[in-house]
Amino acid sequence: MGVKISETNSPNEDAVKLVFIGGLGRSGTTLLERLLGQVPGVMPLGEITHLWERDVVADETCACGATFSHCEFWQRIGHEAFGGWDNVDVERLTALKSTVDRTRHIPALAGKKLGTDQFDLVSEYNSYFERVYQAAAADTGSQVIVDSSKHASLAYCLRWSPNIDLRVLHVVRDSRGVAYSWTKRVTRPESPSGETMTTYSPTKAAMLWNAQNAAFSLLRRRGTPVRRVRYERIIERPRHVMRSLARFCGLDISEDDLNFIGDGWADLGPSHSAAGNPMRFTVGRIPIQTDKMWATDLTPRTKRVVSTLTRPLLGRYGYLRPDDNANEPQTTKEVPSGE
Repeated sequence: MGVKISETNSPNEDAVKLVFIGGLGRSGTTLLERLLGQVPGVMPLGEITHLWERDVVADETCACGATFSHCEFWQRIGHEAFGGWDNVDVERLTALKSTVDRTRHIPALAGKKLGTDQFDLVSEYNSYFERVYQAAAADTGSQVIVDSSKHASLAYCLRWSPNIDLRVLHVVRDSRGVAYSWTKRVTRPESPSGETMTTYSPTKAAMLWNAQNAAFSLLRRRGTPVRRVRYERIIERPRHVMRSLARFCGLDISEDDLNFIGDGWADLGPSHSAAGNPMRFTVGRIPIQTDKMWATDLTPRTKRVVSTLTRPLLGRYGYLRPDDNANEPQTTKEVPSGE
């Protein structure tokens, strides 16, 4: 017996408006979150998928510089959402994550119906995220909440929630640049033990790039509003991209609202991003410029391997020319943002 949810089912009248930033890590998702976070009416929360283990349990550092347990914002959110973070059953949440929020569960989550038991589990899992989003919206008075968790499987879970008005920004970047970035060792400054960010071989990064990007393409065909945005386009025309994305998010902004973006730079204010790339700690003026290091630092063989493994989507996203030899970054042509 299945529980059928119409793909055109409207969210509840009081549903929180959530913009979910998705894509494979090292694709520019944190930059996009930081830029969106400067737009009036937007509250970025970071990667909420990691909130429970890294912050509630491990008490890592918020982007504001305070540890999670001493961040006034997050303590208010915990009180409003759960009556305090001590009331969150992290073990239960972890068990639910293993049961519903994994890439292997996407085929089931992408269907038009879920079995009753699975639907109940997804709903219970979603309830933790719903409470955080709703509390953040109420606390800040923001029109839009941003979760940059990236993982496609979480977006597929959230699509089943009538309490969330879900919109997805699918960020893509040249797979060769992404693969190169995954090989670099980067210290996580928020970690008390000095842990480094996860690294992958170029081959594994290429396969993950395929899987995540394909999943977000399917999500759009399942009725969820999805806007694809290329990292390189953000770098080339940040004001234009932000103006377009603000409309997608349902925000009515003026040109003056984008004055934090200049020619090759952006001014970033403080935030309370709970988890993510170390860039979330940066405050002040940052350069916005193309990262071309992969073109010289990756070996020709590695470029060919990654290019071959990801070629279908590379071409679809406008990264390849017919004569592309995979040795240099290409200027991406404009392709439709929908699938």
